[in-house]
Amino acid sequence: VDRAYARSARVVMKITRTLVALATLLCFVASKSHEACVALVGMEMVITFLFLLLYLLRLDTLIRCLFWPLADILNSVVAALFLLIVCLFAIIIRTNKGTLAGGVLGLILVVLCLVDAVLLCRKISLDKARGRSAPAK
Repeated sequence: VDRAYARSARVVMKITRTLVALATLLCFVASKSHEACVALVGMEMVITFLFLLLYLLRLDTLIRCLFWPLADILNSVVAALFLLIVCLFAIIIRTNKGTLAGGVLGLILVVLCLVDAVLLCRKISLDKARGRSAPAK
């Protein structure tokens, strides 16, 4: 277990995203919203939880075929775009109060996705250079 990651702001952001996605999912399921809303929020919750486990268990150092922070940024940005569209439709349609609550929580989730992407971008740009272009010590 990566103890430094467990105490960072990034893990708090991932846990918050997962919990807000769970609350949004419960609102959409309870209000019997459209299946697209439920599927999108459910996928976002699972993917965010898997990225949390990936970093927490240091699996990103074992599976080196991908640059995981970039994949995480792309996930956050794409999820934010899709969630923005779906949640705005849920708020506009608002068939019942559960759909409206899910839409509002989904917009909060959009903001959390964007903040997470910014935190990851700052981490990537502040890391030391890697590979052959790294300065000699």
